[in-house]
Formats: sequence, C-alpha cells, structure tokens
Amino acid sequence: MVNLEDIRPVKTPFKQEEWRPILIVSGIFFIICMALVLHRHFTFYSSYDQGIFNQVMWNGAHGRFFQSSLSSQLSTNVVHAGEVPDVSYHRLGQHFTPALLLWLPIYFFFPHAATLAVLLVTMLSAAGLVLYLLARHYLDPVPARWITYSYYGANAVIGPTLCNFHDNFQLPLFMFTLLLAMEKRWWWLFGIMCPLIVMIREDSGIVLFGVGAYMILSRRFPKIGAAVCLFSFGYILLLTNLIMPIFSEDISKRFMLERFGQYTDAAEASTLDILLAMLSNPLLLLRELVTPFDRTIKYLAGQFLPFAFVPAVAPSAWAIAGFPLLKLLLGKGMSVLSINIRYALAVVPGICYGVILWWSGEGFNNFFRKNQPRHPRQISPFFKKFWITCLTLSIAFTITANPNRTLYFMIPDSLQPWVYVSPIEQWSRSVDIQGTIGRIPQDASVSATTYIIPHLSSRREIIRLPGIEIENDQQNIEKVDFIVADLWRLVRYQVAFDEDWQRLKDYVGVIDQIVDQNEYGIVDFKEGVILLEKGKSSTPDSKQQWRAYRQALIPILSKNDN
Repeated sequence: MVNLEDIRPVKTPFKQEEWRPILIVSGIFFIICMALVLHRHFTFYSSYDQGIFNQVMWNGAHGRFFQSSLSSQLSTNVVHAGEVPDVSYHRLGQHFTPALLLWLPIYFFFPHAATLAVLLVTMLSAAGLVLYLLARHYLDPVPARWITYSYYGANAVIGPTLCNFHDNFQLPLFMFTLLLAMEKRWWWLFGIMCPLIVMIREDSGIVLFGVGAYMILSRRFPKIGAAVCLFSFGYILLLTNLIMPIFSEDISKRFMLERFGQYTDAAEASTLDILLAMLSNPLLLLRELVTPFDRTIKYLAGQFLPFAFVPAVAPSAWAIAGFPLLKLLLGKGMSVLSINIRYALAVVPGICYGVILWWSGEGFNNFFRKNQPRHPRQISPFFKKFWITCLTLSIAFTITANPNRTLYFMIPDSLQPWVYVSPIEQWSRSVDIQGTIGRIPQDASVSATTYIIPHLSSRREIIRLPGIEIENDQQNIEKVDFIVADLWRLVRYQVAFDEDWQRLKDYVGVIDQIVDQNEYGIVDFKEGVILLEKGKSSTPDSKQQWRAYRQALIPILSKNDN
C-alpha cells in the first residue's frame, strides 16, 4: 500500500554540476559581504552593538559568561535609576542568548571583534546552501536555484549582513536545517534544532511557533506541530516571566514598554501582561497592525520583492512567517519595520519555505488538505524576466539605502547638506585612531565614543561617553583610566544630523570640565581625536592643539542655541 505521506512532486536527482552556479553565487555573496563588513569595521564604522557582543564573548572566553559593562550602560538601572554601569552585569536580563556559546570556542582562538564579523557573514552565506537543499527536496534545479538566488539578493538578508554582529544571524541556518529535517523526517535533527532556535534569543520562539502552526494547519504533522507550539510558547512565557527577571528587571521595565508600551499605562509589564493587554483592546491591536500604513506596505513589499511577490500568495509563507511578522507589525518604533537590521531576518525563513511549496504546486485550496497531490508550477519566460527585474531592484534598493552606512565610501550620508567621507580620508584617519588607541593598556578602564568602542571592547571595563564612572569587580565606583573621543566624526556629520551635534556638545562639555578640574590630562590630540588619562598632566603640544581646535568649535556648538 502506498503511503501518501511519502509522495512528492517529481524532480530530477541531484547532479554534482548543478552545484556550480549555487556555489558561484554563494561565493560572490560571501566575498563581497565579507569585504564590506571588514572594511566597515576597520574604518571605524562598526558601532555600539559590535562592542557589546565582542565584550560579551571576550568575558565568556575568560569564564565570565554574558557579563558586559556596555550592556549595563543600557540597563534600566542606569538609564532610569541613574546608577553607575557595572562590569558584572549579566546581559541575559536584556536578551537571553545562550546559543552564542556555540561560537565561543572559535572566538577563544581568535579573540577579536573582527572575528564576529567573519562569523556573521559565514553563517548567513552557509544558510543559502541549506536553503538550496531544502528547495531541491521539492523542486527541479532551476526553480530551486532561483529561490536561492533570491535569498542572496534579498534586502532583508543583505542589510542585516552588512551591519554590526547580532544574535539573529543564526536564524536562517537553524531554521532551514529544521525545515529540511522535517521534510526528510530526520526527527532526531528536528529535535536538536528546536531548542537551538529558541536559545538564539528570547523572541526567536515566535519563529519556531510559526513552524508548529504550519505543521498543524497543513495537517501534515499535527501532533508534532502542537508539541512545537506548546514548547515554543511555553518557553517564551517561562523565560521572560521567570528566568530573565532573575538577572535584571530590564525585560519588564524597559524592553517590553519600549516596544509594546502603547498597550498599557503600567510602569512595568511582563510579556504575559502585554499579551493580556493586547487581547483586551482589539481595536488598538487592529490599528497597530496596519499603521503606519505606508511603512507597513513598504516593508511587506521589501520582503516579497526578491521572490517576485510569490510570498504574498503562498499560504505556507503566511503560516510560518506570519507570526514573527505579526510581532514586528504590532510593535512600535522605527526599527521594527526597518528591513536593513536584524529583526528582518526572522521573517525570511518562512518566506523562503512558503515560496518553495508554492512552486511545488501548493495553493490555498490544498493547504488545509492532507496528502493532496500537487502539480509543480513552471517558470515561464515572461515570469523569469519579471523575477530577474524584481531581484535586480531588490539589490539596487539595498545599495541605494546604504545599509548601516556600510557603503559610506560610495554613497553620501546626506545630499543637502552634503556629507561625504572618502575612503582615502577615512583610511588615513583610521591609521591615526589606531595609533591613538594603541597607547591604552589592555587592562585599563576606558570611556570612548560609539565607533571606537568595538576596537577597545576586548576588556573588562569599558563604557561610552559621556559616562566616565564604572563599578569594578571590587564593587568600587571609579572614574575610568582613559577617555578617547573621535570629535572629528561628529563635526563632519553634525551639519546633517542633530543627534551628532548634541553628542559633540555633550562630549566637549565633559572634556572641558575634567581638564579644567585637573582630573585628566590630554596626552594625545590629533585631527580631532583626543586621548585623556586620569591623574596625568596635559602634554604642552596636545594642550595647545586642543585649545586651537576647541576655539574653532565655538561657532559649531553655538549654532542651535537660542
């Protein structure tokens, strides 16, 4: 008797030569993204999050798992209660990311912030190869190949690749592996990937929940799907309501309110509180789901564009990707609907899988019917041209968006007023900055400006200006040993960005105060990059150069004053 569970659309067997175009495209993606990400880092355009993750990994390599003074500076204790950043603060109270331990052995042998950039690009590149295996389970080489090309050309993949290191970089590889294991009935591998996915981040269980929902709605594996939904949903509730609060109060006092505070007037709220508040106000829920309407449509179009808008009519894509998408649409803030940052990656695996099933012949009619035969769709010449156009536009839009300022050397940050930094100029500055920060001892405590932090974050005690106090391992509050600031960058960008002008004003105010009070001395100043050391006298040349530079800043600092 034939088992209908094993019936699949007819497809050609694997041939070794069919991998050649996939490996070429994957290699191009890897090489270009690796070059751009490393260029971004070594020219001092990687920023605060890169520093946080590097310090977390550096502390982990020294046996102090998930501790970070940089994360502490973002905690509710510092932001809301005015406390001093603490070197022993556990980041697990902000984001629960134990899956990072998987990569700690690599970092142990290569303990540098650039290692994280290499790991990020490598994992996202490898995910495309697993996607091709998943696509070939259903499809012939041509449509499977085009789906893989679309992954590598998606704005939601390229943007989060050309950025700071982040935890969601693991999601595509883990999710494609999970879905491949499901299709192959490798339940042992499926069982391994489920806990790995939820350990990526406290909200990654939402992505796994989508897989469980698909397994139930499609009636393919309803019992396993119900177990997956129960596991992922229970894990999120247990983690965010009981486990994470052990480390800090950030989840209830800061992060839930910053993202979903529109649903409650409470001073703090757990995930359960927010869920109940959402359900009790369905009209607000509906409004948040569709507004702002223009940004919502633009975001969905950006996700669907590289796949020629097939996800819009693919039921499996909505079943799996709909849940992480729902989380984004119901949140607030500019970042949730930004396709160039890490959150967008949570939607990608479901979209890719849904597209695979659509091309295999799935439609809304047979989605809810178990073991219904499918007839694979063919890519017509017209649709192929349309797909190429969509994929080309996706890549073009990504480039013109200059994701995370990675392409600063090609695309101006502002046209009116004109703000552009040439690669020659920035590389020259980078050499000077490296020379300046090279004078800081490895065991010294440091306060630095945002874009210098990643390069100094392989240490126990580091915070961001304008903070200059830190609580050390002896639980003593001390002022940092060194302060380093890149004021040139702020001067260049402040003409177009008010936040850079405000930072410049704040940093100069701190420097003026501590120098006038003889707490710190200026030990190096070159081209707008200043280095101060606690308890030292300023060198004559550095002090003279600073005075001249400070005088030139007066009209800039006073431009917004009433």
